[in-house]
Amino acid sequence: MSDKVDRYYPASGRVILHVDMNAFYCSVHEAENPEAYKGKPTAVAGSVELRKGIIVTCSYPARRRGVSTGMQVQRALRVCPELIVIKPDFHLYRRYSAAFMQIAYSYTPLLEAVSIDECYLDITGSRQFGTPLEIAGTIQNRIMDELGLPCSIGIAPNKLLAKMASDLKKPSGISILRLRDVPKVLWNKPCGEMFGIGAKTADKLKKIGIYSIGQLAAADESMLLDVFGVLGSWLKRAANGIDDSSVNPEREQSKSIGHTTTLPGDIAGIAEARPVLLALSDQVARRLRRQKLVASGVQLTVRTPDMKTITRSRQLEAPTETAEDIYRAACALFQKHWDEEKPIRLLGVTLHGLTPKEDSAIQLDLFDYERQPKKESLNQVMDMLRNKFGENAVLTAGMLSDPHTNLLRNHKARGTSLQKDQLRRPQQDEE
Repeated sequence: MSDKVDRYYPASGRVILHVDMNAFYCSVHEAENPEAYKGKPTAVAGSVELRKGIIVTCSYPARRRGVSTGMQVQRALRVCPELIVIKPDFHLYRRYSAAFMQIAYSYTPLLEAVSIDECYLDITGSRQFGTPLEIAGTIQNRIMDELGLPCSIGIAPNKLLAKMASDLKKPSGISILRLRDVPKVLWNKPCGEMFGIGAKTADKLKKIGIYSIGQLAAADESMLLDVFGVLGSWLKRAANGIDDSSVNPEREQSKSIGHTTTLPGDIAGIAEARPVLLALSDQVARRLRRQKLVASGVQLTVRTPDMKTITRSRQLEAPTETAEDIYRAACALFQKHWDEEKPIRLLGVTLHGLTPKEDSAIQLDLFDYERQPKKESLNQVMDMLRNKFGENAVLTAGMLSDPHTNLLRNHKARGTSLQKDQLRRPQQDEE
């Protein structure tokens, strides 16, 4: 190992990279079909045909023309008439995500995937591949050459600063952000630009006279503790560029969330199955929301009295967290794959293709877009009531009217219930 390379690594401390794919969904479509999309204003959105969807992400040429994430497709097309709107393809995104992370993984086993389009790398022990800047450049070039995807990479002594650094130059930038650079680079920025500080926290900081990251760094910690509780200490440390969290290569999302129930008596047909499927869908949706995830697939499990079991699954049009979507898919699977006359002893609903809600492109038509805040508020109230008063605090009419689902909601008579979230970490919840 040459002294030239060695001097770029700290004697104590770490070197962290944050790899952030640029306009990932649009870039994937461009890589798949460069003739149709390269260099053109594109956007990924739902309900493309009706022009009522919401822009999930858009290419940089589209952004330069005034298109932005969250904008309705109709408005985006008014702002940029030449905009090409593309329907989401989550299977394709997952394939490209696995491919770019495999490239990154070849430079260190210490890789933490935090979403479909970004990951942290601890390259402290990777100096055999060159300096941190050389490694970042090699990863960036390989991702572009092998996959046709642009990315930005931040280099820093910790995860927080690496994340902030990757945002400094987009698209296709590489930025170094050292601890000594924090006052010059970050302190003049508004608090809302600090990773981990949301709009509500930023507004709360403004109310106590703290507008910039520099002001936050200099703020009295006891005052921050009074206003924000334990979060106050983190806010001050973050504003000073301090972050002790390590890259966790074992971090992964749950692969599935499932719930099954053995019924007290045999049932047959969709009419008798619907209330049970509704209760199961409600429970798995609640667990999904508890982990702040969305699901892109639903699996139905059916077992007969003679213990023969079948499972059937389907992909959803878009990721969801609502019981209504899950229930609709489960009923469709039942009607397609199960004979109305066959008796049933056990039913189960399992969700797969789980991703963090904040990182998922949820396809919404105009009607869903208008009612989404109401649906989310209702879910939050229902979850809160159940957390406080128990599972039976809120039941739907379908659950109340059926004895099988009443039994299912009873904690002491759940048969093969798999609801064990409280006994394990969320990322280990696999059934």
